[in-house]
Amino acid sequence: MNVTAIIDISTPTGRQLVRELEIHNRVVKLTYPKAEGIPEGAVSLEEGIDEFWNHLEDRFGFDLRKYEEV
Repeated sequence: MNVTAIIDISTPTGRQLVRELEIHNRVVKLTYPKAEGIPEGAVSLEEGIDEFWNHLEDRFGFDLRKYEEV
């Protein structure tokens, strides 16, 4: 027997329920709806990676991509 439920993960309780269900992956199969396009205001993957590396450079004071182990 199968049960289908719709859980609103925009609430803390909904997220907690999904986390609990994810633990029981042998008996629970979760499916998530496909996102329709990129959300407004989202950055591209390349821009996100650049932001990440720039943040690390600001944090550590040098570009970690150019670091070579001696």
